[in-house]
Amino acid sequence: MARRGRVAWRLAAGVAVAAVLGTTAPAVAVAAAVPRLTWAACAGGFECATAEVPVDHRDPRGAKLDLAVIRHPAGDPAHRIGSLFYNPGGPAVPGTAALPLMLDRFPEEVRQRFDIVSFDPRGTGGSAPVRCFDDPADEQALLTRTAAGFPEGAEQERAWTDAYRRLGEQCATRPLVAHLSTANTARDLDLLRRAVGDRDLTYLGTSYGSYLGATYANLFPGRVRAMVLDSGPDPVAWSTGSGREAAVTGPLLRNRSDLAAGRVLNAFLDACGQAGPSGCAFSAGTAAATRARYDELLTRLRAHPVALGDAAFTEAAAVEATIVSLYAAAPVPGLPNTGWAQLGTLLQTLWAAGDAPTAPLPPVVHPSPDQALAVVCSDSAGPSATADHAGTAALARARSGPVGPWFAWTDERCAGWPARDAARYDGPWNRRTARPVLVVANTGDPAMPYAGSQAMARSLGRAELLTVDGFGHTVLANPSDCAARYEARYLVDGVLPPSGTVCAPDHRPFE
Repeated sequence: MARRGRVAWRLAAGVAVAAVLGTTAPAVAVAAAVPRLTWAACAGGFECATAEVPVDHRDPRGAKLDLAVIRHPAGDPAHRIGSLFYNPGGPAVPGTAALPLMLDRFPEEVRQRFDIVSFDPRGTGGSAPVRCFDDPADEQALLTRTAAGFPEGAEQERAWTDAYRRLGEQCATRPLVAHLSTANTARDLDLLRRAVGDRDLTYLGTSYGSYLGATYANLFPGRVRAMVLDSGPDPVAWSTGSGREAAVTGPLLRNRSDLAAGRVLNAFLDACGQAGPSGCAFSAGTAAATRARYDELLTRLRAHPVALGDAAFTEAAAVEATIVSLYAAAPVPGLPNTGWAQLGTLLQTLWAAGDAPTAPLPPVVHPSPDQALAVVCSDSAGPSATADHAGTAALARARSGPVGPWFAWTDERCAGWPARDAARYDGPWNRRTARPVLVVANTGDPAMPYAGSQAMARSLGRAELLTVDGFGHTVLANPSDCAARYEARYLVDGVLPPSGTVCAPDHRPFE
């Protein structure tokens, strides 16, 4: 999607990196000027603008940055309620790209009654994007030393920990990195609420966007009109964990995301086996035989990686591809190669490739992790740099199967991160909001476990949980007409579903 307006951040001369403190910051008093939004037409019937916000909300007259903002006007302007803000999660997924892709997934009544607004959170996309290296080739040269997926063996583990330690040190030289907490994005969101003229916030956040919503709800509890939090984490586990947990694990393991992925992987393999080869290409005819076939595939790839086009598939790379492919149980329009049937095709292709002569493996190309790590590592408590990361990965494998090490080593990237945000928010999470919050979740979410959404609903001061008995990461990406009707009534009229409501998904895997 084309850039929507000039986005740059202007750092005033003499501004130094903020001190790295370990305290929980309270809500910052709103003293910043309300951004002035000048909307201009952009592609696809959307309107775009930029919003100027403080780099440091504790110093509202200091350095500024510009946020890239996008909206889709209400289809029925005569009955428009206001703006619905949407954050797609990630973190670091640009809202200016996600909203056009996901707009049709919003209930029709919601699209008619609200301007739907999104933005690129600070440090991401078109909003002063963090780039830890001046030359991307230098970063790629560093990351090329790391394995695809996760490291296997002592040599790869040393290369991994060294590369991400050096990446963290390089990122810490960027002044904005000290101001990228979820709390500061929530403060930006409140300025955007004021900029569009809404007295209170109407919001829908998916995945990490739910954590952003929960943070807003506790920083600005009196400003919540309606808030749908779709498939979020346990906020305590994500932010700090309990006791000494944070010293050895990161947010994904604390949130038990590995256990969720392990359960959903087994559900996929069982469904694939039962669907047969005509429904799932990787099927071995039964659930048990298909589970055994997957284990054998990983064993073969561990010994003999294969090349598919420009991608190299080791055991770890195949596990990573599996985890990501579990996110959408059915194909997602606009996103190629999604759905469990496509995962079955990929696994069968890898299985068949194992019978071919081994070809030279192409080099691993790593997408830059700068923006996602800059948010997560400065925001959530990460493991100690001296923790036994290999031991943690082994424990994760023992409790959740082959997916476990991927989550453990993904968490490790934040080990010893040198740039925590002093203005972050670590709780408490139970401040009573002006109006109740609606938490929604799939029971079979492979990334944010259903138990995390249950914990979020319990933790928030005033919340109800709507359950969808289905698979996939987020209800928005794995639709349920039943859930959409309840969400629409809540967003439009403020009416919550009856307590304990359970909906069915529109589609089951391999239907």
